[in-house]
Amino acid sequence: MANEDERAVQAATEAELRLLDPEVRARPDLVTELLDPAFVEIGASGRRWDATTILTVTSGTTAPASSVRVSEMSGAVLAPDLVHLTYLADLGGRRAWRSSLWRRTDSGWRLYFHQGTPAS
Repeated sequence: MANEDERAVQAATEAELRLLDPEVRARPDLVTELLDPAFVEIGASGRRWDATTILTVTSGTTAPASSVRVSEMSGAVLAPDLVHLTYLADLGGRRAWRSSLWRRTDSGWRLYFHQGTPAS
């Protein structure tokens, strides 16, 4: 079971890092592949996003944009096919604690929920 949990956390981590890649974020088709149709985000700004509206932000820039620096990444399996990731993200000095719920679907790991909280 531990190996299965480790593989699930690793898969979710790889998907999260892929979603943070400026080259991926600049392509709505690639972002859509990573988002669950029921995706919801509460951003560090306090704004609520869904799978459609988040594309206006991610595809609004052209790659290569500034890369997000990630630290303190950790993950836990909450239930079969559900992984919770937390990490500190730094984008040009703007830091936020991030929390993501990834769920395994027939088409792979998809981001179901994401929240950002500003960090000092």
